[in-house]
Amino acid sequence: MANSTATPGKALGTPGPAGRISPEGSQVLSKKKLQDLVREIDPNEQLDEDVEEMLLQIADDFIESVVTAACQLARHRKSNTLEVKDVQLHLERQWNMWIPGYGSDEIRPFKKACTTEAHKQRMALIRKTTKK
Repeated sequence: MANSTATPGKALGTPGPAGRISPEGSQVLSKKKLQDLVREIDPNEQLDEDVEEMLLQIADDFIESVVTAACQLARHRKSNTLEVKDVQLHLERQWNMWIPGYGSDEIRPFKKACTTEAHKQRMALIRKTTKK
């Protein structure tokens, strides 16, 4: 994000069918790439045209929302540069996603739910009453 007044996630290119940006723009996921991904999962699967368009739109919306939120985090840091840690923080906090191989190599600890004594007592009472 070199310029904080730029609109993040807006691609330049010529609008195609249904207002979509053409492949010569900076579209991240093309129909060809989507079809390749589907073939990786199931070589016999074929998506309908409407399903492809919907999945491409969902992917574009997701990318735009992540970039927008990451830019806001960068601005909050008082930085004019969008960094990997901004995207990582948004993905982790909002989508519970962690992309391995980017950023720090530290091992992230698994967060185990803290069980209080009161909760244990309630669960014991529930188990006792359900055994009868």
